[in-house]
Amino acid sequence: MTAAPAFLTVRELADLLRVKERKVYQLAADGEVPCRRVTGKLLFPRDEIEAWIGGGDDSAGVPEVSGMRPAIVAGSHDPLLDWAIRESGAALPTLFDGSLDGLHRFQRREVSVAAIHIPEAAGVRWNLDAVDALGPRRDAVLISWARRSRGLIVAAGNPLGIATVTDLEGRRVIPRQDMAGSQILLRQLLDESGLGEADIRRIDPPARTESEVAEAVHAGRADCGLGLAAAAGQSDLGFVPLVEEEFDLLVCRKFYFERPFQSLLDFARSALFRVRAEELGGYDISGLGRIRDNAP
Repeated sequence: MTAAPAFLTVRELADLLRVKERKVYQLAADGEVPCRRVTGKLLFPRDEIEAWIGGGDDSAGVPEVSGMRPAIVAGSHDPLLDWAIRESGAALPTLFDGSLDGLHRFQRREVSVAAIHIPEAAGVRWNLDAVDALGPRRDAVLISWARRSRGLIVAAGNPLGIATVTDLEGRRVIPRQDMAGSQILLRQLLDESGLGEADIRRIDPPARTESEVAEAVHAGRADCGLGLAAAAGQSDLGFVPLVEEEFDLLVCRKFYFERPFQSLLDFARSALFRVRAEELGGYDISGLGRIRDNAP
């Protein structure tokens, strides 16, 4: 008789709990379920899952991690941030795999910075509730990086005449990974328009960065995708603006004052940075560095 595997996949856990896979990703991001990340994939220890389901140790979902945080930037991909990290000489490695993934890693002390844009209150409010959910002693500061124009990236000249979210019905849409802030926003916008994910033609695999959304539309694999004005401009594609979003950096309080992060902030105040933001388009950096949350 074959022994049961020691770890469950996302799909296997979703089947076990009788929920959708995106709910499993949310449970993992919130630290509510015991999990491990191996080669970029989420795996769930079977014995800990069984204890968790049975009402075992409440702390199993988020194991205590001691020691210093690695000097890593995780979370959402942003073309301007990605460029600035390289050009500033901050020498900060990055793990861009979505806003919720960044928060999850920050909560587990795996990174020092999480780049996030999580829509709240139908896109009017961003990031604050998600950060507050980390607890009163998160020892972190949330600072503004930029306001960004987000909307539908379409083919040059918009030949399909896509003007609103309702026009996505039956269209080939390139999604983002489930833990990306833009995918959360897409679900909200579809719901507000009276559509569901079943009403669009999802193109897989999902794009994992802003540039991959533009690449899929440029190559003709997708009719459109929810992305940044900057990404559309870089690929000479059309763009239908929908929302202005807050893109913030959640930074470990101690790391905020250390040389790598201060080097990044210093560079972000330079004329070269301002020129690059204007070239990319769709960025408002007037509030860069503004503190939006400062928990003890």
